[in-house]
Amino acid sequence: MNTRNVYVAGGMRTPFTKSMTHYLGIKNQVLMTETLRALVQKYGLQGKEIGDVALGGVITSSLDWNLSRECVLGSGLDPHTPGYNLQRACGTSLEATMQLAHKIAFNQMDLAIAGGVDTNSDLPVLVSKSLSHKLMRLNIAKSTMDKLKIFASFSPADLKLQFPAVAEPRTGLSMGQHCEKMVQEWQVSQNAQDELALKSHRNAATAYSEGFYSDLIFNFENLTKDTFVRADTSMEKLAKLKPAFDFTGKGTITAGNASPLTDGASAVLLTSEEGAKKQNLPLLCRWVDGEVAAVDFVGGEGLLMAPTIAVARLLQRNNLKLQDFDFYEIHEAFAGQVLCTLRAWESEQYCQKKMGVKALGSIDLSKMNVKGGSVAIGHPFAATGTRIVASLAKMLHQKGSGRGLISICTAGGMGVAAILESVS
Repeated sequence: MNTRNVYVAGGMRTPFTKSMTHYLGIKNQVLMTETLRALVQKYGLQGKEIGDVALGGVITSSLDWNLSRECVLGSGLDPHTPGYNLQRACGTSLEATMQLAHKIAFNQMDLAIAGGVDTNSDLPVLVSKSLSHKLMRLNIAKSTMDKLKIFASFSPADLKLQFPAVAEPRTGLSMGQHCEKMVQEWQVSQNAQDELALKSHRNAATAYSEGFYSDLIFNFENLTKDTFVRADTSMEKLAKLKPAFDFTGKGTITAGNASPLTDGASAVLLTSEEGAKKQNLPLLCRWVDGEVAAVDFVGGEGLLMAPTIAVARLLQRNNLKLQDFDFYEIHEAFAGQVLCTLRAWESEQYCQKKMGVKALGSIDLSKMNVKGGSVAIGHPFAATGTRIVASLAKMLHQKGSGRGLISICTAGGMGVAAILESVS
């Protein structure tokens, strides 16, 4: 079957905000549905049936077992539009974009929406296993005596609650603790991390002052912008912050150079050229290719280093060099993670050992995260991918030429990468 080009028509997202504040108690489904509604209204898709909708979240309730379909039914799209859930940790919505791009490329559909959502302000708190089992037995008990026996077995230990945690089950370490190991291995100082964080905030603040985000963010809960961007921060303020994960005296990752716990949702609209003509949609940029990779973090490899491998494969397959890009969108889970990635690409030994290629070399840092990154904007885990796709698509459209590289690290030692290019 012949393939065809796939394009990004545009995107939309909620403002990203600090967890346990503005969106406290608002469910994933509400955040995602309102984002879809805003996207549908923006591009005149009310009552339209589109090919597919792929959405996901990392911290979700079992009640969200059909999240995507439920969001579609509240979005304003024709109810005949299907939807499905997926999850690849922090790469969820970029993975969704990649899957739907393949469907469009192979002529299965003309229009599709990818997105992601996460809120730590509506955590699915679990009861203990013992209480869960007793409640299930109570539910099926037939006689009053059987029910009373089960009630009599309840104990204070049954009331222990379990809260979701961003920690690796196989190591017991949080993502921040793993990243501390990485920055110590690559000898990345706190000063270097703070410099990158400061640049992220300044770039985001400039983007806001220029109105870059005005058509990418909709008014939600009386918010019209992300709540983390700090135009007034400084190296002096960042240097005063204490380590957040390593308290041995070696720690360099702080609340200032790490992405904050964030609530929010985002989505992008993908189209074929034929679909764009039928719906009168803009073609902001072309989806070129995507790649995923993983590392053996349990065996000692850096948890967040997999994007180095994904990008290397992507470049090789598309006959490109690391320097062949006008924009680099490297997800700032931690400023230290970005700096480890950059150093790894410059390392002959690392690239030869891990990817079997020569060192990829350095990038022009003035082209990286030019509208701010996750440290400044925030990081609702599953929403970051399509947040980046929408912003990069707009940047490429405004420039009128060139290409952009996306690199996202994820929990579980995985990485997702993608290439977008301008439509000339």
